[in-house]
Amino acid sequence: MASVILNEELECPVCLAIYTDPVTLRCGHNFCRVCIERVLDSQEGSAGYSCSECRKRFKERPGLQTNIALRNIAERFLPTQPDQEASGVHCTYCVDSPVPAVMSCLHCDASLCDKHLRAHSKAPEHVLCAPTTSPETRKCSIHKKILEYYCTEDAACVCVSCCVIGGHVGHKMMSLDEAFKEKKKKMRNDLQKLMVETEEAEKRVQSLEELRRKAQEKADGEAERVTALFRDLRRWLEDLEKRVLSDIMRQAEQMSQANNDIIRQLEIKEELSRKMRHIEELCNMTDPLTVLQESDTGDLCDTEDRHDKQLHDGGDLDVAGISHTLHTGLADIMSGVTGGIYIQPADILLDVNTASNRLHISDDRKTASRSQRSQNRPETPERFQFPQVLSSRSFSSGRHYWEVDVGRSERWIVGLCYPSIDRSGLPKSLIGCNNKSWGLCRWDKYYSVTLEEKGIRLPDNIPSDRVRIYLDYEAGQISFYALCDPIRHIHTFTATFVEPLHAALWVYKGYIQWCEKLFAPFLISYSFACLSHLNVSAHQKPLTISQR
Repeated sequence: MASVILNEELECPVCLAIYTDPVTLRCGHNFCRVCIERVLDSQEGSAGYSCSECRKRFKERPGLQTNIALRNIAERFLPTQPDQEASGVHCTYCVDSPVPAVMSCLHCDASLCDKHLRAHSKAPEHVLCAPTTSPETRKCSIHKKILEYYCTEDAACVCVSCCVIGGHVGHKMMSLDEAFKEKKKKMRNDLQKLMVETEEAEKRVQSLEELRRKAQEKADGEAERVTALFRDLRRWLEDLEKRVLSDIMRQAEQMSQANNDIIRQLEIKEELSRKMRHIEELCNMTDPLTVLQESDTGDLCDTEDRHDKQLHDGGDLDVAGISHTLHTGLADIMSGVTGGIYIQPADILLDVNTASNRLHISDDRKTASRSQRSQNRPETPERFQFPQVLSSRSFSSGRHYWEVDVGRSERWIVGLCYPSIDRSGLPKSLIGCNNKSWGLCRWDKYYSVTLEEKGIRLPDNIPSDRVRIYLDYEAGQISFYALCDPIRHIHTFTATFVEPLHAALWVYKGYIQWCEKLFAPFLISYSFACLSHLNVSAHQKPLTISQR
């Protein structure tokens, strides 16, 4: 683009070629020396001289001042232009050897080298132009005269005769220079518009390419998740099938064992034969006293009734129990699929480095229980001062769920928190007592959800010893479910998460006064006397996290 603009600025207004020995008139316009001298020569004998560019008039022939800077620029720019030799235009008068032409004369129908151009006639009818092999294209095809004007109505280049006696009489005319300048101005505007449109089109293409790339990435991700979903569904169904079949086989084996025992008892014929012989002997006796003094033969037949009862107690297949197992298993599988998106069951392990020294962590790192003795772990900034612990795994995206077995503790809190939660001080370090954690709490027979030290008492008890915690990080949701039949929703927190989240749990022992302050809305009907008589041993049972 810059080269095109520079090329236009270096063109002589007369010959429309790159300046050759450029000179400047007093009005400031530049021309090739040969071109302007020819123009000035044609103006001799008239009322004066004028600039071919701005039409400024001079009483005397103006002096020509060499424009050294413009000449240097033109000379440096010329090597970048197409070689005249490559154009195939040679001087008409250099017959001994081909010499590249620098100009063509439309009047003479000849091309001139620099040497012959200096000796060429300066008369006005000799119109010079850039070297060309087809000078007839610059002449009127009807009058064979040089094309000097431009008809704006017919958009055609015409000669003088066309304007006077030809088909363009009365039409609006412009000089070729004026029409040329207007045409170039219009083309520059069109070029600028096209460049803007091209840039916009390129930006649009880039935007569409980016959208296509993102769409493909999203499609690939969804396809991967759906593939994982169906893979896990097949695995879950296979596990459920094995569990149900195992239950059926276990019941069948128990039934078979019971029936075998009954069969073995029924196969004991010796006792039955003895009783039969004894009854036959009694029937054959004639002494009434002896028969009547014998024990009742009905007692001897109790064996049959006992055998019938044993046969009935052998039992039948527990179809209802098997159906319940199947139904519950399928419900668990379906609860892992929300809106067709796979919910990853999380593998939760407790982080011993965060566990209070009053908590015992099992070897498999899935069970936390309150300990009366200090575990003597090193004191670090990560460790809680109170009986609380976090999971080693954190969640910063996606959907996940896990379950907590809370059946062996009557006072507990389970939930999630940021890793920046305070590790000491009450109540700010407790789950649900700050703006960095969310918790589900049980205090004896009362249940509540807690956030920022505010408790919302739940209207009903949780009819299950197992709680499911569901996290949708992007949606900003933490939900709690009771794993009863059917599964029951307990509560959902909504927030905008700004840090990764860790699973967290708290197991209670002691701190009765502080806890009463925290849970005062739920313990109004209880007095300190009631609290002081609670059985502490129940709170020492472990709180177990179970992976699903």
